Amino acid sequence: MGRVLAAADIGSNSVHLLVAESTGTGLRRLCNESEWLQLGEVVSREGHIPEASLRDLLRILKEFKLEAERCRSGCLYVFATEAVRVAANRDEALARIAKEAGIQVDVISGQREAEFSLRGSMLDTRARSPVLLVEVGGGSAQVASCWGSQIDAEQSLPLGSGKLLVASGLRYPAADGDLKRLEDTIDHHLQDLADFGEPHSVVGSGGVARGLIRALHRDGERTLQLEEIEYLCWAASRLSIDLVMARFNVKPNRAKTLVPGAMVFAKILRKFNQREMTVSEYGVREGAILEILDGSIKPCRA
Repeated sequence: MGRVLAAADIGSNSVHLLVAESTGTGLRRLCNESEWLQLGEVVSREGHIPEASLRDLLRILKEFKLEAERCRSGCLYVFATEAVRVAANRDEALARIAKEAGIQVDVISGQREAEFSLRGSMLDTRARSPVLLVEVGGGSAQVASCWGSQIDAEQSLPLGSGKLLVASGLRYPAADGDLKRLEDTIDHHLQDLADFGEPHSVVGSGGVARGLIRALHRDGERTLQLEEIEYLCWAASRLSIDLVMARFNVKPNRAKTLVPGAMVFAKILRKFNQREMTVSEYGVREGAILEILDGSIKPCRA
């Protein structure tokens, strides 16, 4: 039997726990749970993590800690991304988590987030290098130019789905002004994206990308065409949330992020003259566990 390890990701859309056992060829998932918290949207609107959100986060982390122990995990590594990175009360929130949940949270940089994503996505994608890795979360988007298992260049942009919902005031069905603000915001920030050169292939990672797969490919096919992504953006923006859920087979919280997420991916593909991307089933949590296994991460403890 391989080592059993756990990683929890305080993301900008959801808080997610993965407990996995190492195998000769990769990882076997033992527990894969998430709870929607929308920290990216909340922090974009409030500037900090409100008390109610922090109480919810503490409850979730305590439950995840117990679940990791039930699965006999050798450790629990907890990390946080953009929403916690930019919250004005970040230090106070982390101190509360350490005191009340007994968990030390590692706030990782955009570079580390991309490294975790690349490591995890390599479990099920063998794309030809150079690869453009794109992960869109609730608070930010990571774009990285990769060769093999190495990141040559990386950039983090404030193009998370939750942040864009707040910036654009997007409603469903969307008004023309909503979509114009959304598009203008994305275009403005993409002007700052460096020219990494034209890749041979594009890999999408993270919950937003997997949401696009669930919405468009119920057969499980993991390669999305640019035209499909643009169709999803066009179609979903014209529907109520209830109709988006019914037509695209997604949950209410994910339904809200379909249009901003699809628009970011589509515009990045166009910027790099690409017509398709392959979406990995794996990502940051798998990458973190693999780094624990090889000793690159020493799990944090309170």
